[in-house]
Amino acid sequence: MGILNMIKGQLIDVIEWTDPSNTTMVHKYDMNGKEIMMGAQLTVRESQVAIFVNEGQLADIFQPGRYELQTSNMPILTALKSWKYGFNSPFKADVYFVNTKQFLDMKWGTSNPVMMRDSEFGMIRLRAFGIYSFKVSDPETFLKEVFGTAALFTVDGVEGQIKRTLVSGLSDAIAESKIPALDLAANYDELGNYALQAINPKLAALGLTLCSFVIENISLPEEVEKSMDKRTSMGVLGNLDQYAKYQAAEAMRDAANNPNSGMAGMGVGMGAGAAMGQMFAQSFAPQAPAAAPAPAQPAGGAVCTACGASIPAGSKFCPECGAKQASSAFCTSCGKEIPAGTKFCPECGAKQ
Repeated sequence: MGILNMIKGQLIDVIEWTDPSNTTMVHKYDMNGKEIMMGAQLTVRESQVAIFVNEGQLADIFQPGRYELQTSNMPILTALKSWKYGFNSPFKADVYFVNTKQFLDMKWGTSNPVMMRDSEFGMIRLRAFGIYSFKVSDPETFLKEVFGTAALFTVDGVEGQIKRTLVSGLSDAIAESKIPALDLAANYDELGNYALQAINPKLAALGLTLCSFVIENISLPEEVEKSMDKRTSMGVLGNLDQYAKYQAAEAMRDAANNPNSGMAGMGVGMGAGAAMGQMFAQSFAPQAPAAAPAPAQPAGGAVCTACGASIPAGSKFCPECGAKQASSAFCTSCGKEIPAGTKFCPECGAKQ
């Protein structure tokens, strides 16, 4: 029994792995010089994939579940080792567990400013930062292209590559979207989705998938932010003429209330009071209606005293309204009122 127990101690009958670090992407199962027993139990948990590698060559891949290792469920390894049907001896192989869960809250940022051509401000530099999440979508491709035969592979191994790809994709998204710099803050979601579609084809070649890409902030250059502040202030002020008057009134009030200004302050106060009174009077005084123009005097006649219509000089009744006319007329030259029947104007001497 002692020899049998010693032989069994050199064999592996249970293969499984749990991730205590939460950052491990690939873990190579430690055989510790032992061989795998045919019929051993393989447990692959959710968000894991187990890959058998024979002498550096990728063999069978096991999805989440519980397996009893037999030649029937290891067809590639059976073919590589030229096992015959009914093979029941222990064997050697490398077993890799690939973590296929999402790796969340990964931070990204622009180490150098991103150049952007804006229609309003010209060439400007932008800085941005945010978070993203990713996962292994193709374990076979990931094994071949990224981690190879390393015993342990963490997110640090791909983080730099993903960050640089993200910044490149964001730069393309900003340039192709042609969104003005002043409107970038209102389009974070649109830019994130656009960048996500542009970046995923590049990561697919590594067996990875970008699950989310969030832009937390895009900071504009200082001079652009100052320009935005000025425009905001102008919009808040509204009527600049009324604001200028208000500011002048405030300045004069402060000068008048200054106790250290002496006689000069008193004079300024008096002037301020007069100026403010005039200003408010102009602001709140109702507009006087325009005076109606006086009726034009006809050059060769008179004007009806009732309806204002042109009538022949010396007419006793108005041919328009029939009103009786006064015994006076108007000079045909200067328009002055003269007695009816006058032959020459006593004002200008013009012949009537």
